[in-house]
Amino acid sequence: MRYVISVQYDGTDFRGFQRQKRGERTVQGELERAAEKIFGAPVRVAGSGRTDAGVHAFGQICHFDAETGIPAARLYACFNAELPPDLKVRASAAAPAGFDCTRGAKRKTYRYSAYVAPCDLPLLARYATRLPASPDRERMEAAARLLCGEHDFAAFSASGSSAKTSVRTLYAVEVRSKRENGYTMYEIEVTGNGFLYNMVRILAGEIFAVGCGKGTENIARAFETRSRACLAKTMPSAGLALVKVDYGFPLFGEAGEE
Repeated sequence: MRYVISVQYDGTDFRGFQRQKRGERTVQGELERAAEKIFGAPVRVAGSGRTDAGVHAFGQICHFDAETGIPAARLYACFNAELPPDLKVRASAAAPAGFDCTRGAKRKTYRYSAYVAPCDLPLLARYATRLPASPDRERMEAAARLLCGEHDFAAFSASGSSAKTSVRTLYAVEVRSKRENGYTMYEIEVTGNGFLYNMVRILAGEIFAVGCGKGTENIARAFETRSRACLAKTMPSAGLALVKVDYGFPLFGEAGEE
């Protein structure tokens, strides 16, 4: 039988989601170790996507096949008894017929977080990137509007991408700011039908660069030329988190986790 789980993790001490040949610590590896203890046999856990080293997740979706008498809705507790503090299962359920968490994803939402401070702050640096100066929010929003829609995002991808096409659709690119504990926090939240390797981190870097005075014309040039050189630096992984994966229907019931 196939099951689906929603997973949350602090990616700081993981080498990404995907299992590594060298035996490095990964989210998939930890989930599969826990599953083998629960079910008494090796279990392969698939994820909706492969977050990179240091990237966090509020709601990564995974599926696996197993035979068990444990009620599906209680499997999350069995996993959490075996998992480390920086990785937990938020919810579990029996998967719909034919469900595949990777191929079935309709939309994904990522959030990039940053803060303005003269030095790295220990209580923020694990989940956000420090900016040395405050970017202009209106300029950032202007850049965000240019990124919405269907485009060839080849320039927004790091080398090493295995994607068959670099055309993606961004349904929303939102910029937010707030004061928190005496510091200004910025969030860039992006929803799309898929993302290339390092795409959100590059996109966030360009939006912050525009906010600090760079012209928006470089975005159009990047779409036209497909050249990574048109764009700003790739932002560090610590500020990035996978927020939500949408399949077009609730996976865990109307009142459960999305």
